[in-house]
Amino acid sequence: GIVLVAINPYEQLPIYEQDVIYAYSGQNMGDMDPHIFAVAEEAYKQMARDEKNQSIIVSGESGAGKTVSAKYAMRFFATVGGSASETNIEAKVLASSPIMEAIGNAKTTRNDNSSRFGKYIQIGFDKRYHIIGANMRTYLLEKSRVVFQAEDERNYHIFYQLCASASLPEFKDLGLSKCCYLPA
Repeated sequence: GIVLVAINPYEQLPIYEQDVIYAYSGQNMGDMDPHIFAVAEEAYKQMARDEKNQSIIVSGESGAGKTVSAKYAMRFFATVGGSASETNIEAKVLASSPIMEAIGNAKTTRNDNSSRFGKYIQIGFDKRYHIIGANMRTYLLEKSRVVFQAEDERNYHIFYQLCASASLPEFKDLGLSKCCYLPA
């Protein structure tokens, strides 16, 4: 398949805006510069032409921009599929992100908010190739982090958030005690 190597610039660049989506829409792979929109366009075209499911695998190290790349691909599908103004599918699919981050993200030596989850996002299209829905499944990648952390790393955020909230009245029934240890 097609491989795209992307680098997270850690700042907003004008290469992901609406006009860039339209520039890549309908183009053949290789006619334009390598881009996440080119990969998304190729998958979209093959889905429509062959009437078969397509997959885009986004992989990389912690902090590489995997979640952001997936969001851009979803924005591309919503825009070219005529769904962007109707449903804002990107926002709906990622609405659970803050909860998932608390439960599944941890501090690593490379990233203060590193996702320890893998995500499988399935986007459904109708016969006109408009987005009609999506489903995001997550799976825990690092179960060992529950009982062990390397030096200068933290466990999952939720443990620290619970300990920081232990004195709140609504958490009284959870049995959290003052023995919660919160490293600096």
